[in-house]
Parts: sequence; structure tokens; C-alpha cells
Amino acid sequence: MGETAGAGPLAKLGFATGQTIQEFGYDDDVDDDLRFDIEDAVGSELVDEDFNEGADGVLIWYRDGDDDLVDLLVDGVTKLFDQGFVVLCTPKAGRPDHVQASDVEEAASTAGLQTGGAVNVAADWTATRLMPPKGPRR
Repeated sequence: MGETAGAGPLAKLGFATGQTIQEFGYDDDVDDDLRFDIEDAVGSELVDEDFNEGADGVLIWYRDGDDDLVDLLVDGVTKLFDQGFVVLCTPKAGRPDHVQASDVEEAASTAGLQTGGAVNVAADWTATRLMPPKGPRR
């Protein structure tokens, strides 16, 4: 797996066999090895932003200067089945377009999400698991 996350970090983020994972923010700078590892972990290809059937998880690639993070998180949450999760990938500190952890925390809170901790998942990317509060959605 080289410079990307192994099965342990992916499971910690919530990825498991049989899930449908929807991807937002794909661009030519994403870590393809990480994407392939996630596909291997869930047993299917990632689905794109236009997928409307609901997802078990959402993978968001976000860089400083991209569209509003709160709006992106809210869009991602609306695609989730109950018990779904969001994994937000941001460039690591010292990399171009790095996003401050405080900005992630503030955006997650505003979007009604709770952070579950950051995991180093690739040479240039850190992933943060975000969860809607427990209980029925409104």
C-alpha cells in the first residue's frame, strides 16, 4: 500500500465491505492509491457527486480556497443513509492549500457534524471522520 492508509486506518474511518461511498471534490491532485484502497475495502467503485440513491459514506476532498466547506458538508450529509458518515480529506500541514484543523472543526460544527479525529491516510492528505449526531434526522 506504500504511502497510503492500510486496512486499519480505513476501518477506523468507517469504511467496510458492502458500503456505497459517494465522492465529492475529485480533482487531479487527489491520492489515487487511497481511492483504490477505499474501493478495495468496500468492494465497489466510488460513486460521483451526481449519484442520488443514498450512500453509506461520503468522501470529500477539500482544499483551502475550494467552495464553502459548510455547504459541501451539508450537501454530503443529505446523501447519507441513517448511520452514515463523512470522511473529509484535506492537505497535510505544510502542503499547498492546507486547511487548518480549527476551520474543519468550525465547519463540521456548523454543519451539525461531530469530528471523530484525524488519520494520516496518504503522503499529502489527512482524513477526518465526521458523524451526524446520534438519533433520528430531522
